Amino acid sequence: MEETRRRAQSLLSASGQAQDARADVQHLARIPAPLSQKYLHIRAETILRDNTAVKSRHEVLESLVRLSKALGILEKYGCNLTNPTRPKYWRTVKHNNPVFRTTVDAIKGGRSVLFLYGYTNQQIDGLSFPDDVTDPDLEKVVEVTVEVMTLRTEVDLLLKSAHPHPEQFKDIIPFIVQDQDEVNDDVNDVIPIREEPPPEDKPSAVIPPKPAPRIKTLPRQNKAPPVVSDCSLCGIASMFVCPSCNDQSFCDACDDLYHRHPARAAHKREPLHQPTPDPCSICGVSPVHALCSSCHQKLCQNCDRLFHSHPERVGHSRTLLSAAKSHRASLSSWECGHCTTVNEVRAVLCSTCDRPRLSTGPAPNPEPSPTTPQSPNAAWQCKSCTMVNQGSSVLCEVCERPRLATRPPAAPVKAPTSPESLALPVSKWTCQFCTFVNTKPTPICEMCSLSCKDAGGSVSLPAALQTAPAQAPAPAQEGKAPPPIAPKPALGPGTDNQRQKALLQDGLNLINHIREGEKRGVSPEEIYAALKLCGGSNVNPCDWLNSELPHLLDEICAMAASVQLTSAKDHGIPGTAGDGEAAASAVKLSRAEAKHAWLSTGGDTEAAVRQLLQDRQNKMRELRSMGFRDVRKCEEALRLSGGELRGALSLLQRPLLEPYHQRIWTQSEPPIDPKDPDKQRTCRRLLALYDLPSWGRCELVLSLLQEPDVNYNLEDVIQAVKDSPDREFIKRLLQNECGVCYSNFPLSKMRSLTSCQCSLCLECFQKHFTISVTEKHIRDMVCPVCDEPDINDPDQLDNYFSTLDIQLRTCLTTEVYDLFHTKLTEHTLMKDPKFLWCCHCTSGFINDVDQLKVTCPSCHKSFCCKCKKPWEPQHQDVTCEQFQQWKRDNDPEYQKQGLAGYLRDNGITCPNCRFQYALTKGGCIHFTCSQCRYEFCSGCNNPFHKTACRTAVCNLNGLHAHHPRDCLFYLRDWDPPRLQELLKRSNVAFNTEPSAETPAALCGVMEQKDSGQQQDLPCGGETRPGQAGLCEKHYREYLVSLINVHSLDPAVLYQPQELVLACQRYQVPTQKMDNENENNYNARLLKKLMEVPLGDKVPRNQ
Repeated sequence: MEETRRRAQSLLSASGQAQDARADVQHLARIPAPLSQKYLHIRAETILRDNTAVKSRHEVLESLVRLSKALGILEKYGCNLTNPTRPKYWRTVKHNNPVFRTTVDAIKGGRSVLFLYGYTNQQIDGLSFPDDVTDPDLEKVVEVTVEVMTLRTEVDLLLKSAHPHPEQFKDIIPFIVQDQDEVNDDVNDVIPIREEPPPEDKPSAVIPPKPAPRIKTLPRQNKAPPVVSDCSLCGIASMFVCPSCNDQSFCDACDDLYHRHPARAAHKREPLHQPTPDPCSICGVSPVHALCSSCHQKLCQNCDRLFHSHPERVGHSRTLLSAAKSHRASLSSWECGHCTTVNEVRAVLCSTCDRPRLSTGPAPNPEPSPTTPQSPNAAWQCKSCTMVNQGSSVLCEVCERPRLATRPPAAPVKAPTSPESLALPVSKWTCQFCTFVNTKPTPICEMCSLSCKDAGGSVSLPAALQTAPAQAPAPAQEGKAPPPIAPKPALGPGTDNQRQKALLQDGLNLINHIREGEKRGVSPEEIYAALKLCGGSNVNPCDWLNSELPHLLDEICAMAASVQLTSAKDHGIPGTAGDGEAAASAVKLSRAEAKHAWLSTGGDTEAAVRQLLQDRQNKMRELRSMGFRDVRKCEEALRLSGGELRGALSLLQRPLLEPYHQRIWTQSEPPIDPKDPDKQRTCRRLLALYDLPSWGRCELVLSLLQEPDVNYNLEDVIQAVKDSPDREFIKRLLQNECGVCYSNFPLSKMRSLTSCQCSLCLECFQKHFTISVTEKHIRDMVCPVCDEPDINDPDQLDNYFSTLDIQLRTCLTTEVYDLFHTKLTEHTLMKDPKFLWCCHCTSGFINDVDQLKVTCPSCHKSFCCKCKKPWEPQHQDVTCEQFQQWKRDNDPEYQKQGLAGYLRDNGITCPNCRFQYALTKGGCIHFTCSQCRYEFCSGCNNPFHKTACRTAVCNLNGLHAHHPRDCLFYLRDWDPPRLQELLKRSNVAFNTEPSAETPAALCGVMEQKDSGQQQDLPCGGETRPGQAGLCEKHYREYLVSLINVHSLDPAVLYQPQELVLACQRYQVPTQKMDNENENNYNARLLKKLMEVPLGDKVPRNQ
């Protein structure tokens, strides 16, 4: 048993096909072993016991049938998992699947088998594999699948009463195993089985349900055993006989298929007693196929092939046993009798030639038909209309019937029964292939040109063609021979092929015309009708419809009008006997009506005229029934509407509704009053005027408008109600506080910037940006609530302006919006490296000249493009440093200013736009450029940040900047003697006495002061001796400028506490090492600190 089980598992895991392991599974099911040993994974005894806990044998059999179907579905689930090419959705099993719900889910224990397969994750709509499982456990799935197949085989054997060991199920399945006498009686009670008596005594009546004497006198062992014969369906060796099916014999596969029908599912089959063949001497399972006289072995076919493939045993002589029927005895396949293709056992049609399983071989034909398909991709002939189609097509191109569709049933024509009618030369008969009713007594159909002899005797032939057999000629009536029938001479093969080709060509031409018409917007009906008129010529039907159809429709209208006028004259209708032209003009027919009538009659012109008049009369009659009595108006309305009754009715009702429309649209409606007591009238007006989606939304609008202490606008409430039905959400939409005026507005009247979450009302938004554009710099156009975005971030500022442009387009006036674009253009030009600011005026321009001297296009004054100083002739051909030194040495005005002039020349230069200011740095260290609004430190040129900056170690959110240690921000706190000491260490000369022309009372250095607004004013500070005529603040600035010019490091003069603070500021480790004295510690910190570079943006001009 274990060897058979392993072999079945190996075959199933290799191919994933249940048929490959079916033989071993059947052998495993017949092994006499307890269920606990035979089934190691599934609880077979529990499944059988739970699903057969019923009260009668009939219910037991029905339960076993359901269990067999469910096990078959579980077997397919297992085979899908073991198949190398698993299905796409193998991971899940859906509960809403009707097959699963009626089979697996209808039995007890079905889901436990799915758990064994691996479907352990319970979901709402089914079972699935866990998410972390990528592939099923093939070894366990194969073992469980083999056990499911074995249990299903045993259940099928129990249903057929063919199980070799039914006593194993006596205590598990009730009513399944009883005394033989009771079995026969119970089966007869439940299932109608015809019992075969001995040949010498065949009773004519059915055996009573429980005749005890009959059972004792006719024991089962005395019954003649069934005769072994071939299967009644497939012709291979049979294994069962069914008395209920007229003692038909079935093989195992055919029995499984045939008795699955609900009407035959309860039939009892009896196994055929046939001698068990000797097993193979190697595998011990398969029957013997050959006897080897050299090695004295009995071998099956597989073992013989493997065993004698060895080079030493290739020459052994074997005697084959039953070689002629070896291919027919296989239960896993069958060979087609026509094309010899080996198909699966469950296949009903051959996979190559689509012929049934029991079809015979092809008739000998020296010239095979060209329409017979040789492969699935070859051309095939339709069985209904004989059209030869391409192998890739599924439907016939002519009749659109499926490829595998059988011939349509022919309606039989009753043949005449009287002797006189048999002698008639003409009678109708229906062709089986195309269902055409032929009227001529010919053996060939007039439509499809196929012979009626191909019908196999099932075609309703005419009486004249239904001749009697030659062995028994019919006698002549009244001694007279019937008049001879002169049949149409039989067509030869060539004529038959020509007619078939002509039929094929006509069909293809029609299809081509229809396809061309679809491309050109012409319906198939129009193509068909046009071919009736132009089919005999070479004119394309689509071209004919475009050129000739309008004339034909006009002709049909004229003929219909003439017929109508003639009919009116014949009936004596007044008003038609006068002028014929005037009378004819009263009959108005449209081309649309004529075309509809022409198409409905299939292209028949005369029938189209009759149909057109009949349709017009019906429409006129219907309009008169609606109350429209004026014939002329009705006909004119039908003509204008193209014959459409609904359109004509609309045209006739429009003049009648005109007064009502005038009254509705000319009178002004009063405004909607939410406090109107007629609530329904107000809701109806809201629905009509504002297109609200429902009546409930209208009531919600009224309730919101009637709330106390609120003042909502009707349009705002309606817009909010359209957006959402939630009352609280609508209130939030209607009440939004403006961040400037603190008033409440609906969300639809609020504006928000993309840089922040602040909301402004439309009026505040418009006023703020109007003032910012007209009176301020473009970089001041930030949020008035939170001052976002950061103007020092170029990327953020550019994105902000790109979206602000869209918002301002609808808020600002045309003049203000144009000014905004002008400033935005200047802001963009400032990023160009060739852009220069004039030192004489506030204009800027692009300098394309590669020389020091440039001239402003606005004020026409010249200056140096590098040092931004007014141009002088002495600057020609010398550098800016040389020119500056010349002025110090030779310019009396410059010498008169002293160090104040020096500080002015080394003033503030904006690092963003390079605009120069003749101001000292001793004022506020936080400088804002008036040109580009860039905020920076005037001592080190590093930017100031109002919020968190991009520095990795910075966690400051307020206004701040990151200054280097040689910046004026730190050195301005040093005393002048300390700064002088730093200069003396490096032998840098500095001034202590003022010039003779410089007044010694007050400091005259220009600086930027904030007195309500930023202004450039003299310092005015008190001077002291030894400070070169400057105040202490500007004298420090003078000393710091010398330190920056010579790149001196102030760290050499740091005190220990200052040294530690500076190291912490620039992230230098300050941890003191073990056994390290104070001097070594300070020296190590100083060395590490001096490795940090000085400021790279600090001005270092001479």
